[in-house]
Amino acid sequence: MNCRTIDLFPAVADKALQAMKKRAEELSIKGVAVVACSSDRTVKSWSSKMLVVGHLTAAPSPKSPAGSNFLAIAYAKAAEMASTQNDSGSQIRPPMKGETGWKGGVVVRGKSGLLIAAFSGGPSEDDVKVSRAGLKVMSAAL
Repeated sequence: MNCRTIDLFPAVADKALQAMKKRAEELSIKGVAVVACSSDRTVKSWSSKMLVVGHLTAAPSPKSPAGSNFLAIAYAKAAEMASTQNDSGSQIRPPMKGETGWKGGVVVRGKSGLLIAAFSGGPSEDDVKVSRAGLKVMSAAL
């Protein structure tokens, strides 16, 4: 990662996570927000930050008998995007072992590298809305 990105990422990430938290609250969803940045064309390293927005996990329920680890799901979405450089759940290829194949993460090539935002906790459509809020902040600065 270039020096500018390394210096700016922590503060930009915090602002992006706050934007994601605000959007999640507007949508009345709880879960985990993740942002990441890599300057490599092929991701070989990245910096990331996360924020719990209400709940890290969800207890088992009839809809999800095992419960949910929102942090694991958000990072699985981010990992898929690091590999495909497409939004999570894009179905450009079948999900690999370790990936969920679920929508909810967005990615863009910014001025200084690959920018990733992912949220897990709500319906996929809402997770995407939350992720877009974070990506908007990151892409304006990085």
